[in-house]
Amino acid sequence: MEMHQVRYFLAVARVLNFTRAADECNVTQPSLTRAIKQLEAELGGDLFRRERPAAQLTELGQRMHPLLKQCYEAATGARELATSFKSGEVGALRVALTHSVDLSLLIPHLDQIKRLFNRLEFRFLRGSSREVAEFLRKGEAELGIAAEIGEEWDRLDTWPLFTENFQLVLNRKHPLAGRDEVDFTELRAEQLLSRNYCEHATRVNAALREHGLDVDRSHEIASERDLIELLEADIGIAVVPDTASIPPTLKRTRVQGLDARRTVNLYGVAGRERTAVASAVMRLLRGANWQQFIGQIAAA
Repeated sequence: MEMHQVRYFLAVARVLNFTRAADECNVTQPSLTRAIKQLEAELGGDLFRRERPAAQLTELGQRMHPLLKQCYEAATGARELATSFKSGEVGALRVALTHSVDLSLLIPHLDQIKRLFNRLEFRFLRGSSREVAEFLRKGEAELGIAAEIGEEWDRLDTWPLFTENFQLVLNRKHPLAGRDEVDFTELRAEQLLSRNYCEHATRVNAALREHGLDVDRSHEIASERDLIELLEADIGIAVVPDTASIPPTLKRTRVQGLDARRTVNLYGVAGRERTAVASAVMRLLRGANWQQFIGQIAAA
């Protein structure tokens, strides 16, 4: 499989027209068609129904589209990194994150990038979802990562990265720590620690309240660090997302019937020029295997 074949496939999938896709890719239509046929032969089936006036993705094409897109974005990001490395470019990265998004999401990608630049400058900004949007609007950050911004701005680009569940976290000395799953009835006498800095705090608290938990009498926590310290002191329990980092002194446990999920998004500003590092990080994040990453955290 060649990357130019994947690029042609993605172009046709986007415009649903072989002629227009060839124009966009700056190749002749016969060359584009031949490359896609070679890709179809390798994958063992047609990717498009060649109808007029518009081509349509087959079922195989629909299934392959997200995989090929992920592959292409990862390869493009790798090429950009290699080019920047050869030129000896000094890189800068400015990212805004909400308080509820763990920095560990970026670490594997930052570790990869910092080895490819002579010098790399990081600037991480923290804030509420509204503050993250403001960092982007003012140009103080090139990229933003948040579960939800809720900002109505036509220049705000949004790319969903992954969707994750929430689990109970408690001290390993807690009587319920030996359980892989607990019921809501077992939590009604427990002291809750509410992560009010999380964009989904209201929804999570509503879900807990529906099952009889006294959320209104919970301890209100202002930061993830404070939450960890209180949990380690065994002063309450908390419901946190799967990707939240916790020390070995704490334990994750599923709550039967808890219906709470959030989608973490990557944000950027449309039409604004980005540094080579920010563009590469964006491609790496969008092309990452997040489900594998979440599974590794949950298994830890």
